[in-house]
Amino acid sequence: MDNIDFLSATEAAAIACYEWIGRGDERAADQAAVTAMRKALNQLDIQGAVVIGEGERDEAPMLYIGEEVGRPGGKHKVDIALDPLEGTTVCSKANLGSMSVLASGDKDKFLHSPDVYMNKIAVGPKAKDAIDIRKSVQENIHNISDALEKDIHEMTVVVLERPRHEELILNLRKCGVRVKLIGDIDVAAAIETCLDDSPVDVLLGVGGAPEGVLSAAALKCLGGNFQGVLHFGNNEKQKERATRMGVEDLDKIYTMEELVAGDIVFCATGITDGSLFHGVQDIGNKFRTQSLVLRSKTGTVAKITHDHPKERFK
Repeated sequence: MDNIDFLSATEAAAIACYEWIGRGDERAADQAAVTAMRKALNQLDIQGAVVIGEGERDEAPMLYIGEEVGRPGGKHKVDIALDPLEGTTVCSKANLGSMSVLASGDKDKFLHSPDVYMNKIAVGPKAKDAIDIRKSVQENIHNISDALEKDIHEMTVVVLERPRHEELILNLRKCGVRVKLIGDIDVAAAIETCLDDSPVDVLLGVGGAPEGVLSAAALKCLGGNFQGVLHFGNNEKQKERATRMGVEDLDKIYTMEELVAGDIVFCATGITDGSLFHGVQDIGNKFRTQSLVLRSKTGTVAKITHDHPKERFK
């Protein structure tokens, strides 16, 4: 399929969220994004299955894992990883960086990841052969520094600001790197490691596993690298859930190719302004969106601005 077809789904979800930016109602914003993305996907000539979504069937009306989307008898059989509203709290508070995200690939090419945590490391193309999540923070930082030919003191590492990361942050600061703490949206941070005009060199730490698969999809298109290990802590219920979804080795280290194989299409559309693109803008009788569209097969990177007549979204 043409990359632009899937873009319609993230654009629709982003525009649906516009009314809910800064309203403080996370559920309403999320529901608006889900409804709009589902409608857009069901207009595409696909037989699609959601493999990374917002929960399981009993959590509908979210786009749940296992949900089928597209037209009956659609031409293209695809698996889909998605987050209609990445940064729900961010959107509800009108803060920076919320977006709508989707990745598509051939059947059985995505890890069927449960909605648990994942320990992650992500880097751009120059350091793609320098990472090993089994090694210490210090070893990885030194190896990445050598690969980038960049002084450690000039490196920037992004980490989610969470209590669980106190030791990680301490170790990074002992290394001498700059630590950029973020409150949410580590998919964008992973993408930033691949951009020439971004100061971000590495993403480290524990975040959502679904977001890890989406990050791996984007980095595969951009020539970067990603590794992840599912992280359960002492949560036996999450371990049981992962086992039910087909995860046989709970301690497995997943390479990027094991998370996302084959030809990948990745789309993301800004909801609020962020580091990657502008958010949705009201320009009179139209909405303006800005998006990033990537494809692994061709290495295509497109930043796309579209104006959408408002009457289409009434």
